[in-house]
This record gives sequence, structure tokens and C-alpha cells, in this order.
Amino acid sequence: MGKINEIKPETLIGQRYGQAAFATLPAISPAIETLLSHRTVRAFTAAPLAEGTLELLVSAAQSAPSSSNLQVWSVVAIEDHERKARLAQLAGNQAHIHEAPLLLLFTVDLSRLKRIAEHKQTPIAGIDYLDTLVMGFIDAALAAQNALVAAESLGLGTVYIGALRNKPEAVANELGLPAHVFPAFGLVVGHPDTQRPAAIKPRLPQRTVLHREQYSTEGEAEAIAKYDEILREFQRSQGLPAQDWSEQASNRLRGPESLNGRDQLSAALQRQGFIFQ
Repeated sequence: MGKINEIKPETLIGQRYGQAAFATLPAISPAIETLLSHRTVRAFTAAPLAEGTLELLVSAAQSAPSSSNLQVWSVVAIEDHERKARLAQLAGNQAHIHEAPLLLLFTVDLSRLKRIAEHKQTPIAGIDYLDTLVMGFIDAALAAQNALVAAESLGLGTVYIGALRNKPEAVANELGLPAHVFPAFGLVVGHPDTQRPAAIKPRLPQRTVLHREQYSTEGEAEAIAKYDEILREFQRSQGLPAQDWSEQASNRLRGPESLNGRDQLSAALQRQGFIFQ
């Protein structure tokens, strides 16, 4: 399997920012080319993954850094079509979830350490603090991103599914998650449908996210206004309704009614056994 695209790095960076970005660049490795080539894929073929792909992706995931090597995450691999369909319904009827051959559900998993402590008959009150919960989400995200890059380096397509947090308790019930295990997000993996290609979406210009020495908002408003223009042009090129990113982002976080159930996340975590002091 080859990479999705063979494009010059300068072109990839230009696509990532929607315009020429840098005058000079150092030598770029194949790993960086894979990173720069990332695009969200929502159209997949029914072709199965090559044998051993799942295990390879999990190996890549486990190669990610882990805070204090506690490894407070687990992943559930879902290949059953009916289960994927049920999960797709919980995530707002996203067809690509059951269209692709594999859904990886990454979880915060503190239950493993709790079982180890019980076996060793030692206290483990430290799992009931916010930092441990945050650590679990960070570890899960780092692991998943490693799996994503590995998949894309093989020519596969991916898309994250954050909407599984809209109904986390229903997801936990579907997957038989015990107490102290929480569904963080999904990662769909499959062969991209070349008849429905995905494009590289422009990101914010670096001057809005890169701060040197100290945080600064100088030039931020102008940069975001320019980005609004770039993203509108991208949307038009993809046949999508054109809307400013700044408006989309503001509307997405307007209030609890715009969070699609995620305003209840704290209560759902507590019902799943998590305490965060």
C-alpha cells in the first residue's frame, strides 16, 4: 500500500495553510510528509484491511509516550457491521462509521491500575484526582494519533469520531466497559474511496498558534480574518456551504444546547465511577 498522495512538501504546506507559507524549509522526512498529507476521510470502500493491520496500528499506538509509563488507556476494535451501525447511530448517524472496515474506540482506562492495586492489596487513592483523569485523556489521544499516522503511512484513510461522547453511557453499555473506563473518541480506519476524494483542509496561520517566548495576540484578529477568507474558498472548492471559521467556532460553543449532550459529560464520568478532586 502506498501513500494517499505523492506531493512536494512545499505544495503540502501550501495546502495546509491555503497559501504559500514559508520561504525556506529544512529537508523533510517521509514521516513529516505523512503528517502534512493528513486529511479527514469520510468516504470508504468496503475492502477489508490487510491481515495484521490492526495489530500493527495498536503497536504504533503503544509506541506513543505515556505519562509515568502508567499507560492509562485501552482501545476496543470494532469490526462487526451491526455493532458499528449501532455506534454510528449513537454518533449522529455518521455513515462512514459502518462503511469502513474498522472502528477503534479509544478509552481512558483506570480500571486496570485499580485491579492491579487490589491484587497487590495496596491503596490507589491517586486515581480519584483530576490530573489522573486528564492523564488518561492525554495518553489516549497520543496513542490514537500514533495509530492514525501509522494508518495513513500505509495509504489508509482515517477520521476521528468525537460524537461518541454525545452518548458516552450508551457507548459504554454497547462495548461492555466496566467502571473506571470511559469512551474518549473513536477512530475510523479504512481504504479511502477514490471516487469521493478528501482534500487537505487549511488550518489557522501559525502566527495565531505559535508564540515565541511569551503569549501574544498581536496581529491575531487580522490573521483570523484572512483565515476566514481562505476557509470559505476551501469550502466552495469542496461544494460546501461557505461560512467563516470564526462564526462556526463561536456557534459550536455558544452554549450547552450546542454541545449535543456533552454538557452532561461530568455527570456521565461520575456515573462511570470516576472521581476528580
